[in-house]
Amino acid sequence: MLKKYFIGYKNLFVLALLIGLGSCKSIEIPVFSSQNPPAEPNYNDASTWAVLPNTYPENLKKWQTNTANLPADVFYIYPTLNLDKKDLRWNVPISDKVQQNKVLNTAVYFQASAFLNAGKLYVPYYRQAHLRAYSQYQNGGKEALNLAYADVKAAFQYYLKNYNNNRPFIIASHSQGTTHAIRLLKELVDGKAIQKQLIAAYIPGIAVKKDAFKSILFMTSPTQTGGFVAWNTYKKNYYPKTFSKWFEGSAVSNPITWDDSKTSLRAAHKGFLFGNGKMYTQALQVYVKNGILWTSLPHFPYRLFAIGKKRYHAGDINLFWEDIRLNAEMRVKSYFKAD
Repeated sequence: MLKKYFIGYKNLFVLALLIGLGSCKSIEIPVFSSQNPPAEPNYNDASTWAVLPNTYPENLKKWQTNTANLPADVFYIYPTLNLDKKDLRWNVPISDKVQQNKVLNTAVYFQASAFLNAGKLYVPYYRQAHLRAYSQYQNGGKEALNLAYADVKAAFQYYLKNYNNNRPFIIASHSQGTTHAIRLLKELVDGKAIQKQLIAAYIPGIAVKKDAFKSILFMTSPTQTGGFVAWNTYKKNYYPKTFSKWFEGSAVSNPITWDDSKTSLRAAHKGFLFGNGKMYTQALQVYVKNGILWTSLPHFPYRLFAIGKKRYHAGDINLFWEDIRLNAEMRVKSYFKAD
């Protein structure tokens, strides 16, 4: 049950090791240039999208309560899902059925689902980089991440041209998805005319500096729009070994109060979506530190199994699933009220 603690899929629990992962020295990894990249997606083909507004998976419909005339869109970029050390591929084909299953039944179900009632959901498949791309960034990882980003960028550009119709949108992401979201925002949104359509960017799972963007600001009010929120979650009183290198001084949102409060009451926590599909309310409180977010040990039926866990990276979104859902809807309303 411990391995299902955060997002429900047994292999995904080790997403908590994304930052500071040890290298896979026991296996000889082919150099990036020696591998033929997977086929490039054609986003004109609906099969290259995990989710489009008219093709929601059945398992999402239980979360969707607002189906009529959603006025906004949500473009979601999923986290690292290829974690197998024995998998020597740098990038995964979007046609990979195992990857597709993880996207739909883990990332979309436990993360993107929080935004269902804020806007029409768009989730492109992309040739995601293997987890080792971070630990071996100088030995093929950079190229693998660049290839993955090229797909995300192409999908977003296709979305803007063919689906958006000048509608406001939310960018949502996690982990590797946030790596790509940051670059996407910098290249295509920040300071551009389209920025006026940005409701908010929810980009947890990678350290983001408060001044990462020129004109997309760090938001410190639950109704603020046009900016970004970000956090990286760890157990209270724990500092990761990479704290000073990656996190110190980074932007940290309070994903319960959504303001500049440094802590929260447990009673204020709206809901943690557990791996069994159940919601646990008033389960935790948070503490905003200098670059990371601490959380108390969540109160839920299996909490004893999680006592030794210190990195809550895998739960960055679903630990605050209901809090995010309500806030995303609030920001959409605020955007249109101010328009």
